[in-house]
Amino acid sequence: MKRKRKKQSTQKSYTCKIFGLIVAITVIAVSGGILLKRTITESPENTLMEYMNHIEKKEYEVMYTMIDSDEKVYLTKEEYIQRNSKIYEGIEVSDIKISHVTVKEKKADTVTLSYETSCNTIAGTIQFDNMAELKKTKQGYKLVWQDSLIFPDLESDDKISVTTSKAERGEILDRDGKMLAGKGVATSVGIIPGKLEDRNVSIEKIAELLEIDVETINNKLTAKWVKEDSFVPIETIPKVEEIDLMKIQPEEKTLEEQDCQNKLLEIPGVMLSDVEVRTYELGEAAAHLIGYVQSVTAEDLENHPGEGYSAESVIGRSGVEKLYEKQLKGKDGCDIKILDSDGEVKEVLASIFKEDGMDIRLTIDSDLQKSLYEQFKEDPGCSVAMNPYTGEVLALVSTPSYDNNEFIRGLSSEKWTSLNEDEKKPLYNRFRQVWCPGSTFKPVVAGIGLKTESIDPKEDFGNEGLAWQKDSSWGSYQVTTLHEYEPVIMKNAIIYSDNIYFAKAALKIGSENFMNTLNEIGFNQDMPFEIAMQESTYSNTDKIETEIQLADSGYGQGQILVNPLHLASIYTSFLNEGNMIKPYLKYKEEASGETWIENAFSKENVEEIMQGVEGVVNDPEGTGYAAHRDDILLAGKTGTAELKATKEDTSGKEIGWFSVFTADKSVDKPILLISMVENVKGIGGSGYVVKKDATVLDEYFEE
Repeated sequence: MKRKRKKQSTQKSYTCKIFGLIVAITVIAVSGGILLKRTITESPENTLMEYMNHIEKKEYEVMYTMIDSDEKVYLTKEEYIQRNSKIYEGIEVSDIKISHVTVKEKKADTVTLSYETSCNTIAGTIQFDNMAELKKTKQGYKLVWQDSLIFPDLESDDKISVTTSKAERGEILDRDGKMLAGKGVATSVGIIPGKLEDRNVSIEKIAELLEIDVETINNKLTAKWVKEDSFVPIETIPKVEEIDLMKIQPEEKTLEEQDCQNKLLEIPGVMLSDVEVRTYELGEAAAHLIGYVQSVTAEDLENHPGEGYSAESVIGRSGVEKLYEKQLKGKDGCDIKILDSDGEVKEVLASIFKEDGMDIRLTIDSDLQKSLYEQFKEDPGCSVAMNPYTGEVLALVSTPSYDNNEFIRGLSSEKWTSLNEDEKKPLYNRFRQVWCPGSTFKPVVAGIGLKTESIDPKEDFGNEGLAWQKDSSWGSYQVTTLHEYEPVIMKNAIIYSDNIYFAKAALKIGSENFMNTLNEIGFNQDMPFEIAMQESTYSNTDKIETEIQLADSGYGQGQILVNPLHLASIYTSFLNEGNMIKPYLKYKEEASGETWIENAFSKENVEEIMQGVEGVVNDPEGTGYAAHRDDILLAGKTGTAELKATKEDTSGKEIGWFSVFTADKSVDKPILLISMVENVKGIGGSGYVVKKDATVLDEYFEE
């Protein structure tokens, strides 16, 4: 019995020892219902390392448990947490590394360690040598607290100062150096609460004039920092310039804005002040191209660690602002200093110099961009323009559009909803998409027929009237065309835009030749252009499936989908001895054409095609004759693509196209312009687009 009791006693003793060891190893700090745990070791080196490991995790309460209790008489937990959190989080410390930890001095109950520290901060890397004293207690080693644990020369009365100098975001410029995006001035509408009269009525009137919610205003006025004499910014609105008001006929929008501001100033307590903002000079005319910036979010900061973003930064959200974000953003300057009790600089811990963002100069012609927008702003569609010899992109327009300045000033939820729900889709970037090209594709098919030696340009395909089918295997399906003419040769087929000729041509070429050549000239591949464009395709599957689909593809229907800029690049081959020129957007001082696809067609091929496309614009019977000029030789091709749900559908849309270009290389301002309107049914078909482009070209050549 004694042995048994002795055994039980021994087991109890072991249990107590194990329990005591667990208690000795684990310290639990309870604060706000959260359990914080740390492991105590007998090694002063490990204690120091563990303490430092808690800093990045912001586990200041755990760190406080590692401080010797004698020090806590002079330093409360709240004071400790405030001191450490304010410094470490203020300098955005990360990647703390402790190395070369050695015992410098050892006494009966204390150990002094020396060590090296490096860490990343908002102002770059900080490296220093330091010392730490640890006291041996019943709970293991504890740190003897001193402010120098943070930085060697930091004393209790010192402060850490972080000063930043904001980098200027680079400007976006057009080819002539005109600003497309850069510093501008807007008007900040603010309220001084103490001067408001009849508060509720005044706030309702302000909300009505600014087209915002009363709740939005009240939320801003009740912020904790607001005092009776504070200027509380409510909304940023366009600044009305005196020069705009002094015009003989000021724009209606300018007069409306002026009237609104006058009414706001009549309300006691409302003040207007100038504020610097990012400004987009062309607004709606280039919104899809230039894009806009917005304040960074927590997600942005998480996705771009170590890239110099802070809560006050902006980031490019779309367009060129996003495309060249790294070059435009610049790098903020920052200093981290220790200041003594008198506010004097005691030590500079880290410093990085401010680097302003780079200016980005584009090949864009602002006047052409604006002119195209003004012509087509009410029409869902797009336009692209380029120099066909150098590849410089002169315009990229998507309509209808939105004012990217509104994103800078602050877009109301109502405005955002209206933009998203607008059936014309003003936020949709159409020049990046692919569209059914209709008859603008016929010169391309002519080029394929000549390249594959499937077609003799002088061969008369015969007059089939206005409808044709290969044979009875097509059932009731027929290819229709609008004009009869003779002889039915390639040149005339292009001029008269003959669907039947090009349906026959596609069948002569054959699906394999047709698909292979399209692949050779950029179909089913990414365009080598700064802005990502959707790939042009010739089928919804991996091939042209049927004879009828092939015939329809011959005149730009079937399942042919082309990006407008890609189509423009193909057209450059007609002016460059068969070589397709690579388009580009970032300006070069010495512009010279870079070949994207060599020998897309032969020199002899394009000479044959040019006879037809010149006739389209210059022959009175040509479908593009409305753009004819006596001073400059133009060439081009119109196109109307029918979008039907079924063959019998009569309510489908008709996409209208016009591709037009200067045919003489000696012209002072060479241009290749392609415009597309999503639905021209009932408004003149492709002729509607021709007339608008003719007006744009008039303005372009008169500059």
